[in-house]
Amino acid sequence: MVIVAAVDESDRAASILEEADNLAEKFGDTIDVLHVMKRSEAIQLEEDSANPDEVVSIDELRNRASRTAAEVIESHPTNASSESVGRIGDPATEIVDYAEDHEVRYIVVSPKKQSATGKMLFGSVAQSILLNASCPVVSLVAQNSEA
Repeated sequence: MVIVAAVDESDRAASILEEADNLAEKFGDTIDVLHVMKRSEAIQLEEDSANPDEVVSIDELRNRASRTAAEVIESHPTNASSESVGRIGDPATEIVDYAEDHEVRYIVVSPKKQSATGKMLFGSVAQSILLNASCPVVSLVAQNSEA
């Protein structure tokens, strides 16, 4: 089976991967390190491209998201076998869909520390995953984040 480490570009990624590695070792599982690029980020990448008339393909965007996950693995090597995966879209939806499409034992997440108002206005990716995933979700203690 697979442990999904749902990472972003924050400092929380190291803790997520460490916990996923602990679980993978206990169960003899592999780790899929999953980074989801939001559509707004994809649009920004296209606007920032060297040639504004050239459309950035969805495959290239997925590759960029996958490279973000690969950078997390490179920075924090695991004992278990790991693979980087990139997706584009709403992070919570993409993570839950990925888990449903693969034999996922656990999803590991770490929510951003937000005020109650922030959660009400902007929602929480981790909360949505907790509520919608069909497999168990390991949620690490929320930590302060830069964004």
